[in-house]
Amino acid sequence: MKTYTIIIEDLTFKAILGLLEKERNEEQIVVVNMKIDYENKTEYIDYAKVCDMVQNKIIEGKYKLIEDAIDDIEVMLKQEFSQIKKLYLSIKKPEILKNALVGVEILRNY
Repeated sequence: MKTYTIIIEDLTFKAILGLLEKERNEEQIVVVNMKIDYENKTEYIDYAKVCDMVQNKIIEGKYKLIEDAIDDIEVMLKQEFSQIKKLYLSIKKPEILKNALVGVEILRNY
């Protein structure tokens, strides 16, 4: 069976995400990167739908921890698209530190 990979780079939007008081009160830029491997091209994965789902989940969730956002997104995507075989997901907050780009990422095989 052939494997296909959806690549979503630099999905950028503003959201409440973090523990600090400033992060709880002011939206900040969030950048999401994903790679999704799947095998059956007749059951394709709509990358526009994935982008909307992930962005809405983070915005509505107002997460304190990036790890919680990643866990919820993983579950949501796997439930919606059972054909996912591998998921790489990265969430970064480019404005939180002046001297570093920080975030959290996962790589899951199913």
